[in-house]
Amino acid sequence: MILCLDKLFLIIISNLKEDCIMSTENFEFQAEVGKILNIVANSLYSEKEIFIREYISNASDACDKLRYLATTKEKLLQDDPELKINIEIDKKNNLITIRDNGIGMNRNDLVNNLGTIARSGTAQFIKEASKTKDLSLIGQFGVGFYSAFMVATDLEVITRKAGEKKLWIWKSDGESNFTIEESENLDQLASNRGTKIILSINKDNKEYLEKIRIEEIIRKYSDHISIPIFVKDSKDKIEEKPEAINSALALWTRPKNKITNEQYKEFYNHVGQMFDDPWLTSHYKAEGQIEYTVLNFIPSTKPFDLYDPARENRLKLYVKKVFITDNCPELIPPYLRFLRGVIDSEDLPLNISREMLQNNPVVKKIRNSLVRRTIGDLKKKLTNDRVSYEQFWSNFGPVIKEGIYEDFEKKDNLLEIALFKNSNSTKLITLEEYIDAMDKKQNDIYFITGDSYDNIINNPRLEGYKSRGINVLILDDAVDSFWTSSTPSFKEKNIKSITKGVDDLDSIGKKKTDSKEKKEDKSLESLIILLKEKLKEKVKDVRTSSRLTESPVCLVADESAMDPQLEKILQQHNQLQQAASLKILEINPDHKLIKKLAKMSKDKASVGDIENIGFLLYEQSMILDGEKPSDPTNFSKKLIDTISASLN
Repeated sequence: MILCLDKLFLIIISNLKEDCIMSTENFEFQAEVGKILNIVANSLYSEKEIFIREYISNASDACDKLRYLATTKEKLLQDDPELKINIEIDKKNNLITIRDNGIGMNRNDLVNNLGTIARSGTAQFIKEASKTKDLSLIGQFGVGFYSAFMVATDLEVITRKAGEKKLWIWKSDGESNFTIEESENLDQLASNRGTKIILSINKDNKEYLEKIRIEEIIRKYSDHISIPIFVKDSKDKIEEKPEAINSALALWTRPKNKITNEQYKEFYNHVGQMFDDPWLTSHYKAEGQIEYTVLNFIPSTKPFDLYDPARENRLKLYVKKVFITDNCPELIPPYLRFLRGVIDSEDLPLNISREMLQNNPVVKKIRNSLVRRTIGDLKKKLTNDRVSYEQFWSNFGPVIKEGIYEDFEKKDNLLEIALFKNSNSTKLITLEEYIDAMDKKQNDIYFITGDSYDNIINNPRLEGYKSRGINVLILDDAVDSFWTSSTPSFKEKNIKSITKGVDDLDSIGKKKTDSKEKKEDKSLESLIILLKEKLKEKVKDVRTSSRLTESPVCLVADESAMDPQLEKILQQHNQLQQAASLKILEINPDHKLIKKLAKMSKDKASVGDIENIGFLLYEQSMILDGEKPSDPTNFSKKLIDTISASLN
């Protein structure tokens, strides 16, 4: 079979298989889409009514996009200026038709939007959906279009893009394939643009063919939609002035005391494409030099794509209630990307372009105010509802900490609302709480970074701090290695890594197990000299340590060196060109093994054994830091030799 060039191009860009059969093109869904269709249609959602909400939401967005385009291309609206959404019920033929006169779609839009899911989270959706019947997944993963197959056997989309001549028809039964064909019958749409979706309702879901049921769903989920929604039954008489089912009033324009919690939730579900309850709702109007209205939400659950590098923010920008864009990174910094909601400006021009937004002073002022207000709201929540805030921090704390590293101006404000794991308690604490509990002799805030809490809490470097009751912050998020490297202090207290430099523990207090002063064993000098010579290619120095109580040795970085965990992360991502810096080997003078080695160091015959054990101790320290032995073969051989010798 010979394929035409446009079909070959389509295969390349969308990974879809197709055949040419006269004027109708046949496509197979991507394998991932097929799996999603099966999950959605057969097992995922008990609240099937959600398909109405999804299609109304899509229609509303299509109208919003057209209204924005019409600010510069007025002719797009001239023939049909009143934007609306119509739902028609044909009980006799088991059909529901959802029609809008919005932006519409062309052939490429149909292929790219309805035949494929070009998102990194597809596999994750399938995984999560297979385990749970969580309704929030449909919003999180953007698969709302397929929700119709929960109630319908067949789906037909008739559409024409505003400003274009061709009309297209998309059809599918939700199994393995769909078709697209061009139609010359332009009368299939009531307008010269827009989209009409026809659902063939299956025998088990005929409740949705009842007008009163559809109206109930609209009032429940879509009353806030700013586009009027009309519902008509095939038996209804033609009304001269039909009444919209929804209020068609932008929710953010209403007074707060006129809005119920349920209405806020419905709007959040719509604008945020989420189905959970909002954790925090922020609704206010700013007046002064610039005027704008904000209605923002923080989700109660963590979005699946929170750490996706390609993730875009979910704030919608309106100007005088006209939708402008839902992709405006200038409105919020990346560390607040979990925000959902709307910002409506009175001071931006309606015809503002994407390029104009980038350096617009009004946008910058809105951004600064929004960040300040959000941090303030979070601080209030931290003070007034600690339990709930800790759940928020579990979801979004690592993202907030990106701001400590990226936003110098707000660094201290973000540090005030940050929570930290610590060595003295299982409870999360703030930096201010840490400082309040510090010993009078302690001048620094101590921290340690690592891959996981369990690994860090058992790190030998913590032993001396634990023994003296000195609290250490346990930082186990990857971002911690970055913000600590650029944050030297907080409230006039130095922020200091316990994995770098010389410890100063004895200046703060004695170990709890110390009963009296201990004299330095002179034989340690010989041992240190031997170890320095043996490990001169591997360590920068060998010295005694007061930070160890139970372990014989540990590795620390020099005061001027990079934090070991940050160095490790950069190496893993090929972001560090130089070789790893040499560490300092610290030995515990009170450990029985070190004492024995010190005594052996006086005997020249034992030098070889000391050097072997010193090598093993170094390699062991590497392993405890989550690294591979520098020489696994040699490490294994010396370990076996040492064990064998001890048995003789």
